[in-house]
Amino acid sequence: MKTGLILNTPNEPTGRLKKYAARLVNFWRGCGSKAGSVALIDAVLLCVAVYVSYALRFSIFLGESVNYGFAPVLFVYITGVLLSFALFGVYRVYWLQTSLEELILLLKAYLLPCAFFTAVYCLFDVPFVVPRSVIGMLLLGGFALLASVRVSWRLTSLAAAAPRPRRALIVGAGEAGVTLARDLRRNKSDLEIVGFLDDDAAKNGKMIAGFPVLGGLEKIAEIVRERRVSDVLVALPSAPAARVRHILNQAVPMGVNLRMLPSLRELAGGLVTTNTLRPVKLEDLLQRDPVSLDSDRIGALLGGKVVLITGAGGTIGSEIVRQILHYRPLRLVLLGHGEFSIYSLLEELLSREIESELVPVIADVADRETLAAVMQKWRPSVIFHAAAHKHVPLMESNAHEAIRVNCLGTWNIADLAGELGVERFVMISTDKAVNPSSVMGASKRIAEMSVMELAGKYPSTAYMAVRFGNVLGSRGSVVPKFERQIAAGGPVTVTHPKMLRYFMLVPEAAGLVLQTAAIGTSGKIYVLDMGEPVSILHVAETLIRLNGYEPGRDIEIRFTGIRPGEKLFEELFYDPSHVDCTEHRKIFSAHISEVPSADMFARIKGLLNGNCTPEDISAVVPEYQPL
Repeated sequence: MKTGLILNTPNEPTGRLKKYAARLVNFWRGCGSKAGSVALIDAVLLCVAVYVSYALRFSIFLGESVNYGFAPVLFVYITGVLLSFALFGVYRVYWLQTSLEELILLLKAYLLPCAFFTAVYCLFDVPFVVPRSVIGMLLLGGFALLASVRVSWRLTSLAAAAPRPRRALIVGAGEAGVTLARDLRRNKSDLEIVGFLDDDAAKNGKMIAGFPVLGGLEKIAEIVRERRVSDVLVALPSAPAARVRHILNQAVPMGVNLRMLPSLRELAGGLVTTNTLRPVKLEDLLQRDPVSLDSDRIGALLGGKVVLITGAGGTIGSEIVRQILHYRPLRLVLLGHGEFSIYSLLEELLSREIESELVPVIADVADRETLAAVMQKWRPSVIFHAAAHKHVPLMESNAHEAIRVNCLGTWNIADLAGELGVERFVMISTDKAVNPSSVMGASKRIAEMSVMELAGKYPSTAYMAVRFGNVLGSRGSVVPKFERQIAAGGPVTVTHPKMLRYFMLVPEAAGLVLQTAAIGTSGKIYVLDMGEPVSILHVAETLIRLNGYEPGRDIEIRFTGIRPGEKLFEELFYDPSHVDCTEHRKIFSAHISEVPSADMFARIKGLLNGNCTPEDISAVVPEYQPL
């Protein structure tokens, strides 16, 4: 507390002076916009011009000036100039936006009465004598005063209109934070740094790079309020993800502009500048600790091999492709049903230097004949099956299509993998397959059961499925929808205030899928560590605040009700007590049913030959409970 007082005291007189100066500037600007005030100031300035002219000729006390027409000159000069200004419209000019044209108008209006009275004085007899030096000083000095006042109004208006520097607080007084502060000052940024926050007690109250350390990181909300901070710059590139997340969660409700330095591995060459600052994203607030992968084992599985990825144009499929390229496979077969997504992925990958051959294939996984031709031609050693319909409400009204793609498509490619002797087959599943309440979830559960059946049929191929929940940034997630709604001014639509979902980052999910492929054994369903479930309402509120708005005040949040097939929360396991750890701390093995599935192909064909009613699906997936 004592340190805070020491730091605040020197700023108090300065703050009062700034406040009084601002009031004076506002008063002066107000004078320049009112005709009555302008006329009064002109009269005073003309009086000053007359006085100074006579004082310079005679004395400061005027002396004998009364004998040289001081009073009549004062009256005639002021009256004539003011009348001329009124006739020329000088007092209709808005002097806060004056320019050369307005000053020329002022000169014309001033010279006319001056020329008139000078001509009268020279051509006619007047009862007093005015020294020529007084006339010269009066004419020049009067206009100089009138013009300078108007220029001052314009300058104060420009100064007031200039953007005020934003007050910034740097979180982290380490090397990155200090380098950032120096770069901001060197490049004359529009940010005015108020100081640092840092947990190092030895730095508290000290000056670093010319700025004070105001306290520990826990004081962020207090300092933001006290110092009227508008920008918070988080410079903690080497801090643990949980620590950064805690700081960001404190700052978001304050309504400040949040920016941060990327982590050390994301910083290009470790160089810290203002250009490396980026806005805080939702992913940062839900950030998880970095995932360590066994690159050697993944490389041994994929290096020099032919790898087939279905759904390669999707969010997870495309990220799997990007990460596989690091392990230098011989060839990647990119299979997708949407030509534009495959085209976009190719455009991205071909702009980089890659050693692997890329083979784009446009095909439907439910078309077994086409799949067989593709697999026989390219002979993949490893298959990652990510192709699926995933939108829950849409699949409720398109159950036949969900069964056709998610179930028959999985059977086709998994069965062909066994026939052709593929080394490993990895299917991407979902948490919605656990106690499914939707057609989509039930279809993915049938796909899991199909893969487990084929694992027994083809022992030379290692079959496995990987379950995880929602990924941030996917095209079907709520985040892009919320961002579009915020950009449109709202409302942001949330289905239910108690809706919970698991979230993970796309790179993390894809990396763990590759790790599972390297360490997994056949006939297993693996589940990724999703952390704690997140409130969808909290996600919406956070996104609104990150965009500079206040939920409920600037952007409305509207509850629309749970959609068909949706649950308030998702499950990752049928029985959490029947879960085995694996050699990777973020990958778990789930116990499957003791009764192995059988004749799944016949059951899938039966569903497709029927109407795919909830009763039909329940006959195949007894745990399916439609909502």
